[in-house]
Amino acid sequence: MLNILSSIFGPHRAVSIYAFAKTKGLAIVGGVAVIAVAAGLLLFSGDGKHEHEAFMTVPVLSATPINGDLKNGVIASVRLPDGSATSITATEAPIARSVGTTACVEKRVYVDNGEPRYRFKLPSNCGAS
Repeated sequence: MLNILSSIFGPHRAVSIYAFAKTKGLAIVGGVAVIAVAAGLLLFSGDGKHEHEAFMTVPVLSATPINGDLKNGVIASVRLPDGSATSITATEAPIARSVGTTACVEKRVYVDNGEPRYRFKLPSNCGAS
């Protein structure tokens, strides 16, 4: 590499450039890479806008309290109306305590790609009091 730099910049400048690249080059390349990744995420990520589609009451297949206590939340597997199953996590205590044999779930759909997302809601949203 020193020979290539020497033929381009001359022998004295080549040594200075080589020494700088050896000591600071990795930090500069790392900084440029972090900036490039951050810019890529900002430019190519969707805006993440979603729309509410429906509230539904679904059967709960299994529910596990987070850290053994419902005040920390719940991780539950539910059966969706289309027959598929999914796992949903809720960390709010009132919502976690409302998950029993059935649960109220909100279906939200992302605007840009139509991908559905589900989250637990209080039973009052599904029409139960």
